Amino acid sequence: MPEFHVVAGETVREVLSGKRSEVLDIVREAYRTHEAGRSVNPDSYFLRFPEKPDSRIIALPAYLGDDVQLAGIKWIASFPRNTASGRPRASAVLVLNDYETGYPVACLEAANISAARTAASAALAARTLRPTGFDGTRIAVVGGGVIARNISDYLEAAGCAPESYVVHDLHKESGEALVGHLRGTHGRTASFTPDLADALEAETVVFATTALEPYVSTRFRPGQLVLNVSLRDLTPETVLAADNILDDVDHCLKANTSPHLAEQLTGSRDFVTGTLAGVLNGEVTLTGERPVIFSPFGLGVLDLAVGAYVLEQARAEGSAITVPNFFGETSRW
Repeated sequence: MPEFHVVAGETVREVLSGKRSEVLDIVREAYRTHEAGRSVNPDSYFLRFPEKPDSRIIALPAYLGDDVQLAGIKWIASFPRNTASGRPRASAVLVLNDYETGYPVACLEAANISAARTAASAALAARTLRPTGFDGTRIAVVGGGVIARNISDYLEAAGCAPESYVVHDLHKESGEALVGHLRGTHGRTASFTPDLADALEAETVVFATTALEPYVSTRFRPGQLVLNVSLRDLTPETVLAADNILDDVDHCLKANTSPHLAEQLTGSRDFVTGTLAGVLNGEVTLTGERPVIFSPFGLGVLDLAVGAYVLEQARAEGSAITVPNFFGETSRW
C-alpha cells in the first residue's frame, strides 16, 4: 500500500523558488508529451455561483505519461474579491494518483504550483516566440497580482531580459508593488503607467488580469508579442488581426476566451496558427509579418508535471508530511 503524503504551501514555495530553470524544462517537456498524445487532459469543470458571477472553482483532471506516470486533479478557486482584503485571489490543492493502482499518493498545496506552471508557460512562450531576444525592448505587464509577479520572475529565469518594464493596473498600489519587485528583486528599470495605451505600445505585452470580458480593441503591430495569459482581455477582432499560438486548441476555444469569441465570430478555426509545442518541435513557423498572440488556457498536465517534481523534491528533503493510516482498508478481506 503506498504511503500518503501532504506537502504544505511553505514547502512548495521553498522547492519552487530556487528551481525556476528546472520548472521551465519540466513545462516544456510536458507540452511535448501532451502534443505527442501521451497524456489525457479532459475538459476543465467550472463550478460557478449565481450570486458571485466573478468567482469560480475549477476542477482540472489529467494524466501525464512518459517519466511522470501520474494521474490527478487540481481543484483551484478564483475569488477576485479576496484582493480587496489583501488576500490572494486564488487558492488550490492538487491530488496525485498512482497510475498503476489508482490510489492517491499525495495532496499538495497548489496555488504556488499553479502560479509557477502558468508563469513558466508564459516565459517559455516569450523565449520561443521572440527568437531575436529582448535587448533594447520594453515588456509591459497589465495586471499587478500574484501571477504577474511570478511571470516576471520566470521571464528573468528564461533569459528574457528587456531594457525596461512598464506596469499598468487599475489598482495603482498593486501596480507599484510589482514595479518595486522588478526593481528590488531583479534590478530592472521599471515604472508604473496609469495609461493603458502606453503599456500596449511595448514590444511585449503580458496580460495577467481578472477581466471577465474584452476591453482591448487595439490592433497590435508586426513584431509585437502578446502573452494573453488572462485570456479574456482582447476583442475577437484583435485576435483575428494576429498570428495565434495556443497551448491546446480544443481547450482554449471554450468558456468565452478571446480566441473562443473569435471562433464564434468567424465560425472557423482558421485564425489559429498552431500550438506552442508545434513551434517548439519546428512544425509551426511564424513569418513575422503579423503580431503574435499566445493564449494558454492552462492544462492540467502542467500541474501534474510540476506537482510530481515538487513531491519528489519534498520526499528527498524529508519535508513531505507522511499521514499514517490514511487508507481505511488495506486489503480486500
